[in-house]
Amino acid sequence: MGDFVLSPLRAGGPRMRNVSLPRGRHPLHTMPASAGYDLVESPSYNWDGRQRGDTPFTVVQHTLSGCGNLIHDGRHYCLDPGTTMLVTIPHSHRYWLEPGDRWEFFWIVMYGQEAVRINQSIISVAGPVLHLTEKAVTQLAQCCLALIQGDGETAGRASAVAYTAMMVLYDDILGTRLEPADDPGRSAIAAAAAFIRDHLDKDLSVPVLARMTGLSRAHFTRVFATLFGSTPGEYVLEQRMLRAARLLESSNLSIKAISTTSGFHDANYFAKAFRRTFGVSPTEFRTTGMYATRR
Repeated sequence: MGDFVLSPLRAGGPRMRNVSLPRGRHPLHTMPASAGYDLVESPSYNWDGRQRGDTPFTVVQHTLSGCGNLIHDGRHYCLDPGTTMLVTIPHSHRYWLEPGDRWEFFWIVMYGQEAVRINQSIISVAGPVLHLTEKAVTQLAQCCLALIQGDGETAGRASAVAYTAMMVLYDDILGTRLEPADDPGRSAIAAAAAFIRDHLDKDLSVPVLARMTGLSRAHFTRVFATLFGSTPGEYVLEQRMLRAARLLESSNLSIKAISTTSGFHDANYFAKAFRRTFGVSPTEFRTTGMYATRR
């Protein structure tokens, strides 16, 4: 990592910044909660992923010097310089500092369904300890520094910085490891995902999609989740919700017509699913123009 990033991170010693924005008013799918730089030397530094509440969030933490420890799903990892820890909460893991050791690192904490989904998919492929390229580490450090210095005082800007950090991980890990050519089934699943996006008003049940790919239902579901970080059913619902949101913003179609076009033939179920996803009804979403803040 270049000194032009590392020096400003270290300047002034350990510090952090909480990104405090009213969550109810900004239901964006990727948001930072905090970012910081630290140098810990006390064994009191000890975090348990089962004791940090029930709200899903994710932690990205890169070791600059020293060494930390992580137990994740029963496996022990040494967090040496150059390694990047990625964990989601709630989850069975613990990271800590042994007596007599020191650990220098920077971190970003993110919440939102897209942040958790993408980062869970990265962990499923590469595990919780990543070995990123120097370019990727520098980009993560720049995102951390931007948040520390206050470049996240509006919901849109805060989300943009967090999303950039998440996409750095995505490109460095999934972008190089999940090529369709790696597995004959992956190209078929990529085609199935494209079919889903183009035919959201059709029957997109798992048996139908699995038959389309020529894979067993179990294998289809497993590889799909690895590629996209969600089950086929979750992906279908997500894409239907996104289409509905776009139509609510950009068209004059009735709520019932949007429901049908998005693949929901029960308008009441559509309204309930929409509220669970966006926190408001379709009518409220349209009148407040909320989708414009999500792009």
